[in-house]
Amino acid sequence: MERALYGPDGFYRREHPEAHFRTSVHASPLFARALAGLLEEVDARLGRPDRLDVVDMGAGCGALLTGIREAVPPDVARRLRAVAVEVEPRGGREGVVWATEPPEGITGLVVANEWLDNVPLDIVEYTPDGPRLMLVDAEGHERPGPAPAEPDLAWLERWWPDRTGRAEIGRSRDEAWSWLVGRLDAGVAVAVDYSHDVETRRPTLAGYRYGMAVWPVPDGSCDVTAHVALDSCAVPGLETVLTTQREALRVLGVDGRRPPRELAFSDPRGYVTALSRAGEAAELTDPGGLGGFGWLMQAKGPVSLERFEGGGGAPRDPGPSRDTLEGS
Repeated sequence: MERALYGPDGFYRREHPEAHFRTSVHASPLFARALAGLLEEVDARLGRPDRLDVVDMGAGCGALLTGIREAVPPDVARRLRAVAVEVEPRGGREGVVWATEPPEGITGLVVANEWLDNVPLDIVEYTPDGPRLMLVDAEGHERPGPAPAEPDLAWLERWWPDRTGRAEIGRSRDEAWSWLVGRLDAGVAVAVDYSHDVETRRPTLAGYRYGMAVWPVPDGSCDVTAHVALDSCAVPGLETVLTTQREALRVLGVDGRRPPRELAFSDPRGYVTALSRAGEAAELTDPGGLGGFGWLMQAKGPVSLERFEGGGGAPRDPGPSRDTLEGS
């Protein structure tokens, strides 16, 4: 999976992700505006530092950072260091710094929107002799291999209660998130992904190419992905909120309610604009789609997540397929 996604001929080195799938960033500018609002809250809590960071992991074309920069007030934009992290940095976005790794000493906001699902993981199959790692070649042919290492067995024991069929070892995602949060000195880190919790664990490994679900052959021709165990990712000892995108965006002011019909008569143009915005908000907060994505929020320093608490409990598993171009 590592080689298929990030090797010399890997999917993310030779393809533009936005040509293959549609995320919340592409669904509506309201997503970037909502995160800009969160960034402003963090900025105020941190005392408006001379340098305010916003870091986008797996930034794709950089549209999210551009949307955030355009949405924040001029005073915030002047102090903003916007860092787009990608395996193949693109450039070409005004005010955006491109990098292959996030900087250290981040003060502000870190966003990992559909990043953790592409952190490679191992698959095991439960056999009469116990769990065995599944080995696969570039053509997709599988065979059982050795038993998992002790740390992986411990992860399965804690986080994957079903002892039949197959399981996806999420320990690599836990470590990736811990590494990322470790680069945050003060502020908030947000992971947004299609996810499951310990009550709804199930195998989800899938492949995608040009908006279509395909067999997840690890030859570099397709995206290889799996749902994220966000509950296991949370770094202990930090203020933590685990909720859904629907609830988090509602707290941030994204409202999918239709505008009052009276507005159509008093301000027809304003009514059309408000109606369009409501449609976009409805898509972002649809509990059966993007709104069902999980949000893992963790804070460091003088920042509070209090108003996000109790907003929706564990994320709802939105199903086996990511939001693709075909389904848009």
